Amino acid sequence: MPELPEVETVKETLKYKVLHKKIKDVKVLYPKMIEYPSIDKFIEIIKGKQIKDIYRRGKWLLFDFEGYTLLSHLRMEGKFFLKDSNEIINKHEHVIFEFTDGTELRYQDTRKFGRMYLYKTEETYNQKPLCELGLEPWDSNLDANYLLEKYQKKKLPIKSVLLDQSIITGIGNIYADEILFLSHINPLTPSLELTKSDCEHIIKNTKEVLERAIKLGGTTIRSYESSQGVHGLFQNELFVHNKEGEECPSCGNKIIKIKVGGRGTYYCTKCQRKKIKKSKK
Repeated sequence: MPELPEVETVKETLKYKVLHKKIKDVKVLYPKMIEYPSIDKFIEIIKGKQIKDIYRRGKWLLFDFEGYTLLSHLRMEGKFFLKDSNEIINKHEHVIFEFTDGTELRYQDTRKFGRMYLYKTEETYNQKPLCELGLEPWDSNLDANYLLEKYQKKKLPIKSVLLDQSIITGIGNIYADEILFLSHINPLTPSLELTKSDCEHIIKNTKEVLERAIKLGGTTIRSYESSQGVHGLFQNELFVHNKEGEECPSCGNKIIKIKVGGRGTYYCTKCQRKKIKKSKK
């Protein structure tokens, strides 16, 4: 699933290709993809409007349509492609935005998990799903005290809690592994056992990992690629994720893979040794 760096890459690619284009018509070939409003209303509102800007919030893309904002989540395998209107529509292209210049922005999703919402711009951040999201990694309010307060309310392993979009938004499975490795935190550690120092390391490494990934266009793993086939290069920089059986870059120990909350999790048992909780006497 695309995470923050991949969505940021898609956003920047789309801004370069479709900004200021005017919508002539919209085709919705898989109605379940539109969560809100109705299909007829969705098409009626967007027709004739121009894409004024494109933003990102967490893993969501936000298209500014002159007073209305379209929210799009790529889920597992969603992609946007800019094509000529005379190109054949393939079976996985489910939402098509026709532009007045004869090109089309097509949303393709082989698994049909992607979803879209269309709200009045002033209502966008007060409605689900955006109102449920936590802080962006670079938000000035993201500090150790904020994390400590959130983590002390959770008994789940920190790997699972790091994926909780209501605390820090944008982190997914790949980058959670990398952040915990650089922070020397075992992914199975209950989040309520983390110290303020642990939280400081998580914040620092979250920013560094995501900033580096954005510069390299994200991570291309399995079927993910950004709009127009732009492949991310950050997979060449990964320390532990997808490295089962390989040597840890820090100590030479073998990277192992386990399941945490149903998610494949990679870590070094030596560098990320689980802390032994001292019993109270």
